[in-house]
Amino acid sequence: MSTVAIAIFPGVQALDVAGPVDVFSEANRFIAPAARYEVKLISAEAAPLRASNGMTLVADTTFGEARRPFDLALIAGGPALPDSEALDDRLLEWLTTVAARCDRYGSICTGAFALGHAGLLDECNVTTHWQHAAQLAAQFPKARVDFDRIYLRDGPLVTSAGVTAGIDLSLALVAEDHGPHTALAVAKRLVVFAQRQGGQSQFSPYLTAPADETSPVAKVQAHVMERIRESFTVKQLADVAGMSARNFARVFVQETQVTPHEFVERARVDAARKLLESSGAALKTIAYDCGFGTADRMRIVFTKRIGATPMQYRERFRSS
Repeated sequence: MSTVAIAIFPGVQALDVAGPVDVFSEANRFIAPAARYEVKLISAEAAPLRASNGMTLVADTTFGEARRPFDLALIAGGPALPDSEALDDRLLEWLTTVAARCDRYGSICTGAFALGHAGLLDECNVTTHWQHAAQLAAQFPKARVDFDRIYLRDGPLVTSAGVTAGIDLSLALVAEDHGPHTALAVAKRLVVFAQRQGGQSQFSPYLTAPADETSPVAKVQAHVMERIRESFTVKQLADVAGMSARNFARVFVQETQVTPHEFVERARVDAARKLLESSGAALKTIAYDCGFGTADRMRIVFTKRIGATPMQYRERFRSS
């Protein structure tokens, strides 16, 4: 029996819990009884708690009672977790204890913030929901936060991106334990896409829109995406926004948390990634159409941003 513990708390994201639980439960249909998963929900109190969507969840046991080693221990995320300054000490103590005793441990979505508060992210490669990745990196500067991965494995530590990415992570762990055919069978049962891999991009991770879609920054973002083939200077983009270059650069960073140059480069990667996934166009053509100029330049940027060359990315993620 493979034991799985999932830590929950008031305000937890219900899908962060239900997704992985369903994956491991469905996997039990396809594997031998002795190798099946036993999933336990763990919380601070042995009482019902409310998830962020109002659903009531009840833990199987408490942090104080769940001291034995688990094969896998995960902390689910919650919408309020990134901005929580003081987490339950019982949760943090349990995380540090089980991390030392488990074969694998980690987080789903914004559960990575709890790992950070427990001191478990230092010098580790991790990911989280794309909207909170910059915040995670700022709060825990010793962590190496990847803004664009569906999930990541760094030794025994596993982390996933936002919400449904917990399903992808769980499927990957099932494949690791019982082979890809079992993971595919589970994915078919759950009617989910079974081939999203750890290096695949999250949904539009680079194109965070300003709160005001009519703002000068939003106008500049749309301008860039509509003319992604072109080259841009800060002065040119400032002119589009109707602002001075200095004021535009300041406002752009304030609203998007990246510089104009960073946004343009990420937007080019996002556009190229979609073409690599959906078309058979030559790399030099994609590089030109996305504003990189040359295939060599695109390869350099892709390797920096994605951790793979455009060719490697295409081989892994191109649709049939």
